[in-house]
Amino acid sequence: MDDPRKTRSSSVPSAGAASALHGAWELLRTILIAGLLAVGVRTVLFEPFNIPSGSMIPTLQVGDYLWVAKYSYGYSHFSLPRSPDLFDGRIFFRMPHRGDVAVFRFTKDTSIDYIKRIVGLPGDRIQVRGGELYINDVLVPRTAEGNYVAVDEHGTRMEGQRYHETLPGSGGHGPVAHDILKLTNEGFQNDTPVYVVPNGYFFAMGDNRDDSADSRFMGDDPEDLGFVPMENLIGQAKWIFLSVDARHPVWEFWMWPIEIRWNRLFMGVR
Repeated sequence: MDDPRKTRSSSVPSAGAASALHGAWELLRTILIAGLLAVGVRTVLFEPFNIPSGSMIPTLQVGDYLWVAKYSYGYSHFSLPRSPDLFDGRIFFRMPHRGDVAVFRFTKDTSIDYIKRIVGLPGDRIQVRGGELYINDVLVPRTAEGNYVAVDEHGTRMEGQRYHETLPGSGGHGPVAHDILKLTNEGFQNDTPVYVVPNGYFFAMGDNRDDSADSRFMGDDPEDLGFVPMENLIGQAKWIFLSVDARHPVWEFWMWPIEIRWNRLFMGVR
Protein backbone atom coordinates (compact mmCIF):
# COMPACT_ATOMS: atom_id res chain seq x y z
CA MET A 1 0.00 0.00 0.00
CA ASP A 2 1.33 3.44 -1.00
CA ASP A 3 2.36 5.86 1.72
CA PRO A 4 -0.19 8.78 1.54
CA ARG A 5 2.48 11.21 2.69
CA LYS A 6 4.53 10.47 -0.42
CA THR A 7 1.50 11.00 -2.66
CA ARG A 8 0.79 14.40 -1.15
CA SER A 9 4.40 15.60 -1.34
CA SER A 10 4.75 14.68 -5.03
CA SER A 11 2.26 17.42 -6.03
CA VAL A 12 4.33 20.20 -4.43
CA PRO A 13 6.94 21.84 -6.74
CA SER A 14 10.50 21.27 -5.69
CA ALA A 15 12.60 24.15 -4.41
CA GLY A 16 14.60 24.11 -7.65
CA ALA A 17 11.49 24.34 -9.85
CA ALA A 18 10.06 27.19 -7.76
CA SER A 19 13.36 29.03 -8.02
CA ALA A 20 13.39 28.57 -11.82
CA LEU A 21 9.82 29.90 -12.12
CA HIS A 22 10.69 32.88 -9.96
CA GLY A 23 13.79 33.59 -12.06
CA ALA A 24 11.78 33.39 -15.30
CA TRP A 25 9.17 35.77 -13.94
CA GLU A 26 11.84 38.24 -12.80
CA LEU A 27 13.45 38.12 -16.25
CA LEU A 28 10.10 38.71 -17.97
CA ARG A 29 9.28 41.57 -15.62
CA THR A 30 12.68 43.17 -16.25
CA ILE A 31 12.16 42.94 -20.02
CA LEU A 32 8.68 44.47 -19.74
CA ILE A 33 9.88 47.32 -17.55
CA ALA A 34 12.83 48.00 -19.87
CA GLY A 35 10.50 48.00 -22.87
CA LEU A 36 8.07 50.41 -21.21
CA LEU A 37 10.92 52.70 -20.18
CA ALA A 38 12.30 52.68 -23.72
CA VAL A 39 8.90 53.53 -25.20
CA GLY A 40 8.41 56.23 -22.56
CA VAL A 41 11.80 57.83 -23.25
CA ARG A 42 11.20 57.69 -27.03
CA THR A 43 7.73 59.20 -26.65
CA VAL A 44 8.40 61.91 -24.06
CA LEU A 45 12.12 62.73 -24.02
CA PHE A 46 14.44 61.80 -26.90
CA GLU A 47 14.23 59.93 -30.18
CA PRO A 48 17.11 59.08 -32.54
CA PHE A 49 16.97 60.11 -36.19
CA ASN A 50 19.40 59.75 -39.07
CA ILE A 51 20.04 62.16 -41.95
CA PRO A 52 19.43 60.48 -45.33
CA SER A 53 19.77 63.52 -47.62
CA GLY A 54 21.97 66.55 -48.21
CA SER A 55 19.31 69.26 -47.80
CA MET A 56 20.81 70.49 -44.50
CA ILE A 57 24.48 70.60 -45.58
CA PRO A 58 26.71 72.09 -44.15
CA THR A 59 24.95 71.94 -40.75
CA LEU A 60 24.07 68.27 -41.07
CA GLN A 61 25.81 65.72 -43.25
CA VAL A 62 24.41 62.61 -44.92
CA GLY A 63 25.00 59.82 -42.41
CA ASP A 64 24.63 61.92 -39.26
CA TYR A 65 22.69 60.29 -36.41
CA LEU A 66 21.21 62.68 -33.89
CA TRP A 67 19.05 62.96 -30.80
CA VAL A 68 15.84 64.94 -31.12
CA ALA A 69 14.26 66.42 -27.99
CA LYS A 70 10.57 65.44 -28.06
CA TYR A 71 9.66 67.83 -25.24
CA SER A 72 10.83 71.00 -27.03
CA TYR A 73 7.45 71.96 -28.49
CA GLY A 74 5.02 69.83 -26.50
CA TYR A 75 3.31 66.77 -27.94
CA SER A 76 0.89 65.90 -30.71
CA HIS A 77 -0.31 62.46 -31.75
CA PHE A 78 2.73 62.38 -34.08
CA SER A 79 4.89 62.18 -30.94
CA LEU A 80 3.54 58.71 -30.16
CA PRO A 81 4.88 55.49 -31.68
CA ARG A 82 2.99 54.77 -34.92
CA SER A 83 1.18 58.12 -34.51
CA PRO A 84 -2.27 56.89 -33.43
CA ASP A 85 -4.89 59.58 -34.11
CA LEU A 86 -5.93 59.91 -30.46
CA PHE A 87 -6.24 63.71 -30.21
CA ASP A 88 -5.88 66.91 -32.23
CA GLY A 89 -3.44 69.78 -31.76
CA ARG A 90 -0.62 69.83 -29.22
CA ILE A 91 -0.47 69.50 -25.45
CA PHE A 92 2.09 71.47 -23.38
CA PHE A 93 2.70 73.44 -26.59
CA ARG A 94 5.70 75.77 -26.78
CA MET A 95 6.24 77.95 -29.84
CA PRO A 96 9.38 77.11 -31.83
CA HIS A 97 11.97 79.83 -32.44
CA ARG A 98 13.48 81.11 -35.65
CA GLY A 99 16.66 79.22 -36.28
CA ASP A 100 15.57 75.96 -34.64
CA VAL A 101 16.54 72.81 -36.53
CA ALA A 102 13.39 70.75 -36.19
CA VAL A 103 12.10 67.31 -37.16
CA PHE A 104 8.50 67.22 -38.34
CA ARG A 105 6.13 65.16 -40.45
CA PHE A 106 5.95 65.89 -44.17
CA THR A 107 2.79 67.78 -45.15
CA LYS A 108 1.90 65.52 -48.11
CA ASP A 109 2.61 62.22 -46.33
CA THR A 110 2.74 62.24 -42.53
CA SER A 111 4.47 58.87 -42.43
CA ILE A 112 7.66 60.63 -43.62
CA ASP A 113 9.97 62.58 -41.30
CA TYR A 114 11.58 65.81 -42.49
CA ILE A 115 14.31 67.93 -40.91
CA LYS A 116 14.73 71.61 -41.79
CA ARG A 117 15.48 74.95 -40.16
CA ILE A 118 12.53 77.07 -39.03
CA VAL A 119 12.93 80.54 -40.55
CA GLY A 120 9.36 81.86 -40.41
CA LEU A 121 6.72 81.95 -37.66
CA PRO A 122 3.03 82.95 -37.79
CA GLY A 123 2.66 86.45 -39.24
CA ASP A 124 6.19 86.57 -40.72
CA ARG A 125 6.72 87.69 -44.30
CA ILE A 126 9.28 85.46 -46.03
CA GLN A 127 10.87 86.07 -49.42
CA VAL A 128 14.04 85.16 -51.31
CA ARG A 129 15.29 87.79 -53.77
CA GLY A 130 18.44 87.35 -55.82
CA GLY A 131 19.37 84.35 -53.72
CA GLU A 132 19.17 86.27 -50.43
CA LEU A 133 16.65 85.73 -47.64
CA TYR A 134 14.35 88.51 -46.41
CA ILE A 135 12.25 88.23 -43.24
CA ASN A 136 9.61 90.89 -42.67
CA ASP A 137 11.11 92.89 -45.55
CA VAL A 138 14.54 93.03 -43.87
CA LEU A 139 17.56 91.37 -45.49
CA VAL A 140 18.97 88.57 -43.33
CA PRO A 141 22.69 89.37 -42.95
CA ARG A 142 25.30 86.88 -44.05
CA THR A 143 29.07 86.85 -44.50
CA ALA A 144 31.01 84.81 -47.05
CA GLU A 145 33.23 82.03 -45.72
CA GLY A 146 34.77 80.82 -48.96
CA ASN A 147 34.31 77.90 -51.31
CA TYR A 148 32.68 74.69 -50.12
CA VAL A 149 32.46 71.24 -51.71
CA ALA A 150 29.83 68.74 -50.58
CA VAL A 151 28.57 65.33 -51.68
CA ASP A 152 24.86 64.54 -51.48
CA GLU A 153 23.07 61.24 -50.87
CA HIS A 154 23.43 60.28 -54.56
CA GLY A 155 27.18 60.83 -54.53
CA THR A 156 26.79 64.04 -56.56
CA ARG A 157 29.58 66.55 -56.02
CA MET A 158 28.28 70.06 -55.22
CA GLU A 159 30.56 73.08 -55.38
CA GLY A 160 29.32 76.36 -53.94
CA GLN A 161 29.83 79.18 -51.47
CA ARG A 162 29.53 78.82 -47.72
CA TYR A 163 27.95 81.74 -45.83
CA HIS A 164 27.49 82.52 -42.15
CA GLU A 165 23.87 83.68 -41.82
CA THR A 166 22.23 85.34 -38.79
CA LEU A 167 18.48 84.90 -38.37
CA PRO A 168 16.58 87.41 -36.21
CA GLY A 169 15.63 86.14 -32.77
CA SER A 170 12.10 85.39 -31.63
CA GLY A 171 10.19 84.83 -28.40
CA GLY A 172 12.80 86.61 -26.31
CA HIS A 173 15.66 84.56 -27.76
CA GLY A 174 18.61 86.25 -29.43
CA PRO A 175 19.67 85.99 -33.09
CA VAL A 176 20.71 82.57 -34.38
CA ALA A 177 23.93 82.34 -36.42
CA HIS A 178 24.51 79.28 -38.61
CA ASP A 179 26.09 78.29 -41.91
CA ILE A 180 24.36 77.82 -45.24
CA LEU A 181 25.50 76.55 -48.65
CA LYS A 182 24.71 78.44 -51.87
CA LEU A 183 25.18 76.72 -55.21
CA THR A 184 23.56 79.29 -57.51
CA ASN A 185 21.43 82.44 -57.54
CA GLU A 186 19.28 81.18 -60.40
CA GLY A 187 15.93 79.42 -60.34
CA PHE A 188 12.57 79.86 -58.63
CA GLN A 189 13.97 79.09 -55.19
CA ASN A 190 16.11 82.24 -55.43
CA ASP A 191 13.37 84.66 -56.55
CA THR A 192 10.14 83.83 -54.78
CA PRO A 193 6.91 85.66 -54.03
CA VAL A 194 6.29 86.99 -50.53
CA TYR A 195 4.95 84.25 -48.26
CA VAL A 196 2.92 85.32 -45.22
CA VAL A 197 3.00 82.53 -42.64
CA PRO A 198 -0.54 81.69 -41.43
CA ASN A 199 -1.47 81.24 -37.78
CA GLY A 200 -0.70 77.71 -36.59
CA TYR A 201 2.02 77.12 -39.20
CA PHE A 202 5.74 77.70 -39.72
CA PHE A 203 8.02 78.21 -42.72
CA ALA A 204 11.00 75.84 -43.06
CA MET A 205 14.09 75.93 -45.27
CA GLY A 206 17.10 73.71 -45.76
CA ASP A 207 20.57 75.11 -45.09
CA ASN A 208 21.60 73.73 -48.48
CA ARG A 209 19.51 76.46 -50.05
CA ASP A 210 19.60 75.27 -53.65
CA ASP A 211 19.17 71.55 -53.01
CA SER A 212 16.26 71.51 -50.57
CA ALA A 213 12.56 70.76 -51.14
CA ASP A 214 11.15 73.11 -48.51
CA SER A 215 8.43 75.69 -47.79
CA ARG A 216 9.36 77.79 -50.81
CA PHE A 217 7.59 75.17 -52.91
CA MET A 218 3.83 75.27 -52.41
CA GLY A 219 2.31 73.70 -55.50
CA ASP A 220 0.55 70.40 -56.08
CA ASP A 221 3.73 68.46 -56.73
CA PRO A 222 4.03 65.50 -54.32
CA GLU A 223 7.43 66.82 -53.15
CA ASP A 224 6.24 70.37 -52.35
CA LEU A 225 6.33 71.08 -48.62
CA GLY A 226 4.50 74.41 -48.26
CA PHE A 227 3.64 75.85 -44.86
CA VAL A 228 4.00 73.23 -42.10
CA PRO A 229 1.31 72.85 -39.40
CA MET A 230 2.62 73.19 -35.83
CA GLU A 231 0.86 69.89 -35.15
CA ASN A 232 3.40 68.13 -37.39
CA LEU A 233 6.36 69.01 -35.15
CA ILE A 234 8.22 66.08 -33.58
CA GLY A 235 11.03 67.88 -31.75
CA GLN A 236 14.20 69.94 -31.93
CA ALA A 237 17.49 68.44 -33.11
CA LYS A 238 20.01 68.65 -30.26
CA TRP A 239 23.15 66.50 -30.61
CA ILE A 240 24.91 64.31 -33.15
CA PHE A 241 25.81 61.03 -31.47
CA LEU A 242 27.21 59.27 -34.56
CA SER A 243 28.27 60.25 -38.05
CA VAL A 244 29.16 57.75 -40.77
CA ASP A 245 30.54 58.42 -44.24
CA ALA A 246 29.25 55.21 -45.82
CA ARG A 247 31.52 54.97 -48.84
CA HIS A 248 32.17 51.23 -48.49
CA PRO A 249 29.79 48.23 -48.35
CA VAL A 250 28.53 47.53 -44.84
CA TRP A 251 30.08 44.05 -44.83
CA GLU A 252 33.59 45.58 -45.01
CA PHE A 253 33.65 45.87 -41.24
CA TRP A 254 37.38 46.62 -41.20
CA MET A 255 36.53 50.00 -42.81
CA TRP A 256 34.03 51.01 -40.12
CA PRO A 257 36.52 52.92 -37.93
CA ILE A 258 37.71 54.88 -40.98
CA GLU A 259 34.18 55.80 -42.04
CA ILE A 260 33.19 57.27 -38.67
CA ARG A 261 33.50 61.05 -38.67
CA TRP A 262 35.05 61.23 -35.22
CA ASN A 263 35.13 65.04 -35.18
CA ARG A 264 31.31 65.20 -35.41
CA LEU A 265 30.54 62.92 -32.47
CA PHE A 266 28.64 64.66 -29.64
CA MET A 267 28.46 67.88 -31.66
CA GLY A 268 25.54 70.18 -30.84
CA VAL A 269 23.14 71.12 -33.64
CA ARG A 270 22.66 74.85 -34.15
